[in-house]
Amino acid sequence: MAEKQFAGILNGAVPGEPVKRDENSRRGNWGNQIEFVLTSVGYAVGLGNVWRFPYLCYRNGGGAFMFPYFIMLVFCGIPLFFLELSFGQFASLGCLGVWKVSPMFKGVGYGMMVVSTYIGIYYNVVICIAFYYFFMSMTNLLPWTYCNNPWNTADCSGVVGPSRINSSLANASAVISGVTELVNRTKRTSPSEEYWKHKVLNISDDIGNFGRVKSSGKVVYFTATFPYVVLTILFIRGITLDGAINGIAYYLTPQWQKILDAKVWGDAASQIFYSLGCAWGGLITMASYNKFHNNCYRDSIIISITNCATSVYAGFVIFSILGFMAHHLGVDVSEVADHGPGLAFVAYPEALTLLPISPLWSLLFFFMLILLGLGTQFCLLETLVTAIVDEIGTDWIIRNKTVVTLGVAVVGFLLGVPLTTQAGIYWLLLMDNYAASFSLVVISCIMCICVMYIYGHKNYFKDVEMMLGFPPPIFFRICWRFVSPVIISFILIFTVIQYKPITYNDYIYPNWSLIIGFCMALSSVICIPIYALYKIANSEGSTFLERLKSSLKPDRSWGPALMEHRIGRYAPAGALGPDGGLEARALKEELKEEEKEKLDEISLTIQGSNGSTHNPNPSPNPSPSPNPNPSA
Repeated sequence: MAEKQFAGILNGAVPGEPVKRDENSRRGNWGNQIEFVLTSVGYAVGLGNVWRFPYLCYRNGGGAFMFPYFIMLVFCGIPLFFLELSFGQFASLGCLGVWKVSPMFKGVGYGMMVVSTYIGIYYNVVICIAFYYFFMSMTNLLPWTYCNNPWNTADCSGVVGPSRINSSLANASAVISGVTELVNRTKRTSPSEEYWKHKVLNISDDIGNFGRVKSSGKVVYFTATFPYVVLTILFIRGITLDGAINGIAYYLTPQWQKILDAKVWGDAASQIFYSLGCAWGGLITMASYNKFHNNCYRDSIIISITNCATSVYAGFVIFSILGFMAHHLGVDVSEVADHGPGLAFVAYPEALTLLPISPLWSLLFFFMLILLGLGTQFCLLETLVTAIVDEIGTDWIIRNKTVVTLGVAVVGFLLGVPLTTQAGIYWLLLMDNYAASFSLVVISCIMCICVMYIYGHKNYFKDVEMMLGFPPPIFFRICWRFVSPVIISFILIFTVIQYKPITYNDYIYPNWSLIIGFCMALSSVICIPIYALYKIANSEGSTFLERLKSSLKPDRSWGPALMEHRIGRYAPAGALGPDGGLEARALKEELKEEEKEKLDEISLTIQGSNGSTHNPNPSPNPSPSPNPNPSA
């Protein structure tokens, strides 16, 4: 009995109240709000925080990146995060279905699916690299500890003294003489960097030279919290190293001359959207499984701040280690390591060799990276699958969602194979810079403009108030209508003006590869005008203007998914209540037969902390049943 009462509290019920059932019995809801928040944290807090943020910050001058990063977080990131959560929760639909709000803009949803596909492809590769390091850590001596390996060059300089080398593993005198010889060299590299370049990547000399191919639920309570334990251990070790303060100073000190560079602002904007998951479609998808009256405003603040605080925390870990490496190698912090996506696989492994029982900590760290990657990857997969299932919507595809999931996973695996070749790192960086960068910003901006100016800001503010019980705070209303679109537009304009082709260290990408990059970037954005033209052509009306107006108007079925939430202007016409107000009633043309049959089965209770419905006459004896969880 106590367990049932505790479960009821978790699920948003008041003590003594029966455990609530899913509001949407056909589609399902989250088991409780803690699961939604932790899954969202696991989705937003991922490789983008401990892998992508540090290398973008390093590439853009450390502290010079932090200033625009926080500006973008406050005025664009958090407001658009709240917009997407409220958007998906209100309609209980995925990233395609929500565009019933303005059918002409459904191409935005398709663009989100394309972006999620690209990110899912190369996220798989980063997860595989983490798996590789995980299994290579199953040894008495980490292979990137010393410089006496076949893949090392004469420029290698190890951090750990040769006295720790086991005589059965290496010749200490050879290492000592090698280190002595390196003292007079001007360019030295760490063992972890050489392991990354020459052993893990075995990188080719050109992007076109592929070489050979190299060989959600309750778990979120663990996967969402475990990374913080590992990061804290590395942080404590990092700040106690010699030279760590120099790395942290580089991290926090703004280089004002770089702040005027549009690319720094562009990278900050793309990282905010990338890290929070805006324009991926995942936020809309996960919020669509919330109960209608859930306080998604509170959730958006908690998740956004947690996500960006994690990025900053991971930055302290990385830059303290970079400061130590720079101190040891005798170079500036800005020159100590790879400026590309391999930074995390150089700095973190270097720190792990300095911990006692380093193989154990290495196992835990790369296990953490795997969990972070899988948490995001599962949500990306769910985004694509939910969009497909909601769009088709037949009983067969709903019953056989597992088949759809398997098909999407297999296709994603096959598309990721080229990134496992010796040229894979070039393609990974190309996709990260083009396929999942400014397209996120463009899609978010268009979504904001559509909701605020096509659907109408007054309409949307009323929708949010009907759902939450209060209107959006004035700060968010101003950001949605004016600030966010203006900031994003200026960044896009100046980024185009100051465009510079990407490079990977000293490697300059050939023009044909940059064309492919632009095509990947456009492939998600081009969905918007293509679908708009298609929708206009197939809308009602005898003239172009009539068809345009018809395609912009909300679909008749737009609104809350369940009839008990369709009140006010969403109530079926002609259904007048005794007090003169409108009362929700199912209409044959707006509700499928299956949903009508299930309405009587739904148990309604007084609103709890998780936000149930407002039925004043709850069923006296609702039978509790477990809440199925969406796969996320």
